[in-house]
Amino acid sequence: MSSLSRELVFLILQFLDEEKFKETVHKLEQESGFFFNMKYFEEKVHAGEWDEVEKYLSGFTKVDDNRYSMKIFFEIRKQKYLEALDRHDRAKAVDILVKDLKVFSTFNEELYKEITQLLTLENFRENEQLSKYGDTKSARSIMLVELKKLIEANPLFREKLVFPTLKASRLRTLINQSLNWQHQLCKNPRPNPDIKTLFTDHTCTPPNGARASPVSVPLAAVPKAGAAYPPLTAHTPFQPPPPGPSLAGWMVNAAASSSVQSAAVAAASIPVPPNQAVSMLKRPTITDYQSAESEQLMKRLRPGGHGVDEATYPAPIPQPAWSVDDLPRTVACSLSHGSNVTSMDFHPTRHTLLLVGSANGEFTLYEIGLRETLLSKPFKIRDINACSPQFQNAVAKDPSISINQVTWSPDGELIGVAFTKHLIHLHAYQPPNETTTVLEIEAHSGGVNDIAFSRPNKQLCVVTCGDDKLIKVWDMHGQKLFTFEGHEAPVYSICPHHKESIQFIFSTSLDGKIKAWLYDNMGSRVDYDAPGKWCTTMLYSADGTRLFSCGTSKEGDSYLVEWNESEGSIKRTYSGFRKKSAGVAGVVQFDTAQNHILAAGEDNQIKFWDVDNNNMLICTDAEGGLPVSGAPVVASISPNIGRMDHLDRNSPAKPSPILNGGDTASRSIDIKPRISEEKPDKAKPWELMEVLNPQQCRVATMPETPDQTRKVVRLLYTNSGVGLLALGSNAIQRLWKWSRNEQNPSGKATASVVPHHWQPNSGLVMTNDTADTNPEEAVPCIALSKNDSYVMSACGGKVSLFNMMTFKVMTTFMPPPPASTFLAFHPQDNNIIAIGMEDSTIHIYNVRVDEVKTRLKGHQKRITGLAFSTNLGVLVSSGADAQLCVWTNDTWEKKRTVSIQMPAGKTPSGDTRVQFSSDQSHLLVVHETQLAIYDASKMERIYQWIPQDTLSASISHASYSCNSQLVFAAFTDGNIGVFDAENLRLRCRIAPSVINSNPPVHPLVVAAHPHEPNQFAVGLSDGSVKVLEPSESEGKWGTPAPADNGIPNGKMPASSATSNPAADQIQR
Repeated sequence: MSSLSRELVFLILQFLDEEKFKETVHKLEQESGFFFNMKYFEEKVHAGEWDEVEKYLSGFTKVDDNRYSMKIFFEIRKQKYLEALDRHDRAKAVDILVKDLKVFSTFNEELYKEITQLLTLENFRENEQLSKYGDTKSARSIMLVELKKLIEANPLFREKLVFPTLKASRLRTLINQSLNWQHQLCKNPRPNPDIKTLFTDHTCTPPNGARASPVSVPLAAVPKAGAAYPPLTAHTPFQPPPPGPSLAGWMVNAAASSSVQSAAVAAASIPVPPNQAVSMLKRPTITDYQSAESEQLMKRLRPGGHGVDEATYPAPIPQPAWSVDDLPRTVACSLSHGSNVTSMDFHPTRHTLLLVGSANGEFTLYEIGLRETLLSKPFKIRDINACSPQFQNAVAKDPSISINQVTWSPDGELIGVAFTKHLIHLHAYQPPNETTTVLEIEAHSGGVNDIAFSRPNKQLCVVTCGDDKLIKVWDMHGQKLFTFEGHEAPVYSICPHHKESIQFIFSTSLDGKIKAWLYDNMGSRVDYDAPGKWCTTMLYSADGTRLFSCGTSKEGDSYLVEWNESEGSIKRTYSGFRKKSAGVAGVVQFDTAQNHILAAGEDNQIKFWDVDNNNMLICTDAEGGLPVSGAPVVASISPNIGRMDHLDRNSPAKPSPILNGGDTASRSIDIKPRISEEKPDKAKPWELMEVLNPQQCRVATMPETPDQTRKVVRLLYTNSGVGLLALGSNAIQRLWKWSRNEQNPSGKATASVVPHHWQPNSGLVMTNDTADTNPEEAVPCIALSKNDSYVMSACGGKVSLFNMMTFKVMTTFMPPPPASTFLAFHPQDNNIIAIGMEDSTIHIYNVRVDEVKTRLKGHQKRITGLAFSTNLGVLVSSGADAQLCVWTNDTWEKKRTVSIQMPAGKTPSGDTRVQFSSDQSHLLVVHETQLAIYDASKMERIYQWIPQDTLSASISHASYSCNSQLVFAAFTDGNIGVFDAENLRLRCRIAPSVINSNPPVHPLVVAAHPHEPNQFAVGLSDGSVKVLEPSESEGKWGTPAPADNGIPNGKMPASSATSNPAADQIQR
């Protein structure tokens, strides 16, 4: 069966499971043999349905396939036999003995005789080996543990235990796309085509031969995630595709006029007001078409000329030009506010008016241009008696109330304020310095976490969300129009928006869920997980065509992403954030400007991105204004970005709704009518962090083992982050694991706790085949499967595949000559392995069929590195000839060859290694003479660093950190350098004395922890392995070097990274 046919089976399995055809699902699993459902297998074993257990197994293996299969069937039939004896059903026991267990007598006759003798005992527990047999339930559980181990170790179940990752309802999406395409090809497309069958291609026939008039693309809502779909034969009208390249994109090109811009995604039909619907973050589905009753019309965008009744499109509105020079680089002024700032918002038209909310409940309005305080309004309850007893009790216990959010209405005439306890206030603004409270609403039970204005049906409304897990919509008289229920955690933020006349609201909650709502009572239309799964805010670009979200996880990881609204997937992830300490980290805030710029506050810096580029443009030092340990407040960016100003503050941003009690430390404020401009302190000069002894960081040394090697030649963390695997020059692999305990609650690798050397009970050691060669002279190689179940390695002999649980050799392949020198699993199929060879070729090997599919030739010397990129669809290889080759990973054609540029006087030879960044847009190239960063799409070098000054020795090895923000590099003189990955500037030097007091000993290999950006391990030339992390007080390896790389004593730092003055030679 072809790979596409195999994938189709998986799509059908997913469809059957979603439609609750449970028996059919498992029947197809068994008949196809593509996916072994361990959960279903466990259920049947616990239930003792032995016939079904064996029938299901038969789709994957037979008794005599191998020793694992034989053991599996033997354990099942033995358990069935013992249960019959325990019930004293001797007739059934004899039947099982003769029909089921007899087959094993040819392999072990003595065991069969012993089993037979159990029939003579009144209680089979009289047999010494079965004396500990408990009841049936416990015996099945114990057996199941053994069966799972056997199944996982059985090669016949390889890659069959994990279902591929698919978007929900993927088969429906593909069918929907097909129908979209068929309708696009119709000569006479009808506005609401009637889809009655999938058995034939769709065509439209105009009634009475009339010419079909063009109509607008329908905007439909999306069903709740997990909701059952109607049958495929449901009688539903059809939605045509929107214009542009996306089949179901809900945003058309900005060139289209507002009258025809649409936001269409296919979605399930729901009752909506005439001419109102909304597209949401959702993939298209076959039943996602509007009902015939809907009054939505469709405008069809067709190539070619326009008929008299067809829409025409004006030229796109030119966007204002901008450059990086427009971005603020220095603090223009600092304002002493007097209380912790929790929220800020610029006036929508008067761009120098800044509204500021405080932790003491007061909001203030500043005229930034004049450095004046226009007004300050303390918190005051208008009518405490009109409030609920719950609110009155809360205020009586703790009268302090903070502001969670301040915002301007779209016309700038109203100010909305959301408080940490129950209330919102609306104030009318009378320029220049007066406000009147027009409305006080007890909006939520608990904190009101966000407030925003919207215009459904052209009526100005207020939208709020709160700790009570609700979103509410209010009119300007304080009357509640809608209540949206569906979140299972406090609602953190809201984002009202509109497309044409279509009004909708996005909301996010503290469990990381994103939902979308129409202004009706039909419930949420989508249910997605936000990156980080905690505090997230969503925001559209100024022109309303692009959707972004920014948030932080509880672990301190920050995420800034752009969404593909047509598919409900992440389109782009912006890099440049640093991990904060868990439990201390605040929530990163962000904003957009001029449809081109994203800005976020983090680490005492304001960071800027071009919306079309994943990589950060620049950082602006906030001169201490943004706290590292709290959430920085980023004011909405003034549309006149050249005048964006910064307020001096020491506070976190919008308090986390989890800690919504308000600020108890500072309650008073003394604002003067005019604010004097404070001169910022002179910035502290940047200093290179130097770690000179083990006391300045955390270092853990792996315990010695009986098979200690002379040197560590390869080093890997397990993908789960709980273990460390080292391959020694003696061809033996050692494994250390961290345990979960009070000292280490996470159970992850850490330099604060020493792990234990792990071996299976059998005492086996993972020893590679050496083919009678000296392993010290061989080129070692190693690769680990994604699920940590298998490790593949070679040391001059055959490639060995080891089971990581048992250390047993599952198989060997590729005997020399030539010897294997580098191994890499294909990212999308663990059965495909790229193997670099001593003779300079690359073999694409299929483990399942034990066959080399193709041989790639392009290098002149042995292969020293291989790296796959799923995004780019390529394999990059590096060799001892200092060449890089780029191959397509489907047809395996060579796209180009790049020679790395060697420093003057250096010959183009030596091991070259390659590694893709986490976003797969950049390639790290490591050679003993240099570190280099390449633009992976063009294979053009961006930065190069050459050993110099205190790091002048040759580079032995280097690796990206897990988030690709850092590069850890080891040197032959024992030094370790930590570089900023974005520019290869040195930020920290770790001296040789930190890892060893014996000068000749130096690190040979570096491995970065898969989840902790500041943790890495080194394998040393004396055979020892060490894990390093910054001290808990530092938390990270130094700070980024300034752009000019200058340091106060006038010396040039060691990290004088260069850009690409002379492009590397590219050969087509």
